[in-house]
Amino acid sequence: MKKAGRKSADELRPEYKRSDFTSLVRGKYAARAAQAANKQPYSFPSDDEFVRAANQMLQELDRREIKGAKEEDERGQ
Repeated sequence: MKKAGRKSADELRPEYKRSDFTSLVRGKYAARAAQAANKQPYSFPSDDEFVRAANQMLQELDRREIKGAKEEDERGQ
C-alpha cells in the first residue's frame, strides 16, 4: 500500500491567503529566546544546598502524608 502524498510545506490551507499575514520574518524572536535561555531564574549555590533543600521538601511531604493517614484512620473508626 502506498502512503498518501504530502503537500508542500509552502501551501496554505484554502481558507487562508498570504495577504492576510503581514510581512513574515524568519527568526524574528530568535535573539530574545537565546538571551532568555541563558538566564537561570534560580540556582543553588552548591550541591550541599540542593541536597538540604530536597531533604526539607521530602520531610514536609512525609509529614503531610502521615498526617493524612492519621485523619483517614480517625474517620474510619
